Amino acid sequence: MAADVNTEQSAKMWIPIIINFIMSIGAYCITVKVIPSIKDKFIKANLFGIDMSKTTSDKIPEALGMVTGCTFLITMFLFIPVPFGKSLWEGGFPHNEFVELIAALLSICCMLLLGFADDVLDLLWRHKLLLPTIASLPLLMVYYVNFNSTTIIVPKPFSEYLGLSIDIGILYYIYMGMLAVFCTNAINILAGVNGLEAGQSIIIAISIIIFNLIELSGNLWKAHQFSLYFMLPYTATTLALLKYNW
Repeated sequence: MAADVNTEQSAKMWIPIIINFIMSIGAYCITVKVIPSIKDKFIKANLFGIDMSKTTSDKIPEALGMVTGCTFLITMFLFIPVPFGKSLWEGGFPHNEFVELIAALLSICCMLLLGFADDVLDLLWRHKLLLPTIASLPLLMVYYVNFNSTTIIVPKPFSEYLGLSIDIGILYYIYMGMLAVFCTNAINILAGVNGLEAGQSIIIAISIIIFNLIELSGNLWKAHQFSLYFMLPYTATTLALLKYNW
């Protein structure tokens, strides 16, 4: 009986990940083919720059992240029935997990819109600080409804004075909103440096994937499985962008 339970749990864990991985390979192949065919359209729209580190003055199309971003979103949209399809037939639909996935995709859509608007409109820094904060609101609202845990573990040097943990309340949500601003701008500030923007994204993504795979054997495997749903197609589409951004 225990063996059957373990087999069922392993299938529930790995089958969606394997399907996601296969779809990610397809997303990479599609992105690699789409970028060369669409780059001239960006140049015609005056969305291009000149690579200052090279002797040639060839026009380099900008905003190609829109291609990878759209491919990523389409892949994720097509993947939605995979982890939730069985629950539709058997009942017990995991509404909380579904809302978390949709909220995450909504935030990514907002960030993608921000990136394109920045390329087209050359947004001011105050807009770049405000818009990611607004884009993080769906995630924060879902976290508030599903978990609402604002307790943090106190670092050891301060645990003697503050205890092992402390509830910081509303400051937790303020911090998470500020973290969204920091993460987006920390990557975006390196835009235009060949390979560096996409390259560091790949390194971060691969490190997260390795951590998720290691932690799949733990009690919180569902959280790491959820993370892999996003990281695998993200890594695949970003690798395709890196191929043309080296």
